[in-house]
Amino acid sequence: MKIVIFGANGKTGSLLIKQALAKNYEVIAYVRKSGSIANDHPNLKIIVGDLNETLKLTDAIIGADACISTLGGSSITHRSPELVKGIENIVLSMEETNVKRFIYMSSIGAGDSKFLMAQPIRFIIVNLFLRVPLADHNINEERIAASRLNWTIVRPGGLTDGPVTENLKHGTEKVLMKGNRSISRANVASFILQQLTDETYSKKAVWLYE
Repeated sequence: MKIVIFGANGKTGSLLIKQALAKNYEVIAYVRKSGSIANDHPNLKIIVGDLNETLKLTDAIIGADACISTLGGSSITHRSPELVKGIENIVLSMEETNVKRFIYMSSIGAGDSKFLMAQPIRFIIVNLFLRVPLADHNINEERIAASRLNWTIVRPGGLTDGPVTENLKHGTEKVLMKGNRSISRANVASFILQQLTDETYSKKAVWLYE
């Protein structure tokens, strides 16, 4: 399987690369800066480019089986319009090259998942602490859902640096989450890779936590 990872040099993205290579997948890492990822594996190809370079995006995506985005802004106080436009460009390039499978890592609190949180946690997380990044995720989710792609939106809880475990809870039903739900990045990466060959959450947004 050949996959393209956007956000590959981030904490979750780097784990995606490691786990995908362990499965003998062919991985294309699309990054902004040269040298941000060590190119030390025969199944790993690195393409350096910005998300507004549509020719490079097309070159990275064409012929792939799936694309994965773990892109996210670096600030909780400033919007990231370049990432919102970048997702738009990725979606358009995928549609143009007929690469259908797209998995987008969002966050619990985006879209209708905010109602999974009890008050006052919902107000603190959605309306205060993560208001800015969630606004970008909301726009991206809406664009992806309106696309012609076979998409899955993964909404993990708070990310930690723990290991891969079997203790995962996920679904699309409306359940009330109590407490501060979290999940390791390694578990998120593992779950995302599982979606490449599992259609259970095709064209759905799935919540995920430990």
